[in-house]
Amino acid sequence: MTRPIAAAVQMTSTADTDTNLATAQRLVRQAAAGGASLIVLPELFTALGEPEMIASAAQPVPGPASRMLGELAAELQITLVGGSMAERREGHQRISNTSLLFGPDGTQLACYRKMHLFDIDLPGRVSFCESSFVEPGEEIVVTETPLGRLGQATCYDLRFPELFRGLVDRGAEIIVVPSAFTQSTGRDHWEVLLRARAIENQVFVVAANQHGVHAPGITTYGRSMIIDPWGTVLATAPDGEAVITAELDFDRQRDIRATLPALKHRRVRHSS
Repeated sequence: MTRPIAAAVQMTSTADTDTNLATAQRLVRQAAAGGASLIVLPELFTALGEPEMIASAAQPVPGPASRMLGELAAELQITLVGGSMAERREGHQRISNTSLLFGPDGTQLACYRKMHLFDIDLPGRVSFCESSFVEPGEEIVVTETPLGRLGQATCYDLRFPELFRGLVDRGAEIIVVPSAFTQSTGRDHWEVLLRARAIENQVFVVAANQHGVHAPGITTYGRSMIIDPWGTVLATAPDGEAVITAELDFDRQRDIRATLPALKHRRVRHSS
């Protein structure tokens, strides 16, 4: 059986939406040319910087960015996770941090709005209050795709293992994590958290991160990764723009889940 190839796209998005969209298209095309059938963009790939700028760049869905993603997925016949974008919704004061999933025919398969919002104040290192301008999402999203069942999370969600367990309870075999993980926290926590979520849930994790300086005081870590259900890092991005790819061996995943059936051994469960 042919093993599908997943790709994570790493970008340095700024306030220039047109340039960001052009860069995303170029890198997605590069990934598809390399054989990837699942491609993941990073968080806020359309515009990233200070909160006021992010909010001002928000778009409706459907809108220009979402239409571009759907057309690109159809043209390249790929499953495309549109990282995330700032979404403006009628009747909502705050924007949403929204991740869209498109199938190979260009149809929007799912919409995930980031649940856990990044509020942090490390004096002299990083300060950011996402909840001041972003409304948290409420829905756990898992979708059937041509590659398998795909669960969606975004950046800070990575610190909340209960969300990932909820995704696996709904059948996720792959979890995508578009991110803009900061440099100061990423150095110590990024790889550790990604590998932990992959190991404890026996899933593939495809994490596409931003990298570099996006505005004064806003620097992201990069090191986009693809990790298998054993916690093995299959690919890691260097600094700067990058496309990384890895084969997803679902036979190995089934073997891991069969020979180390930790998911079946759980004794503490939340009532639904």
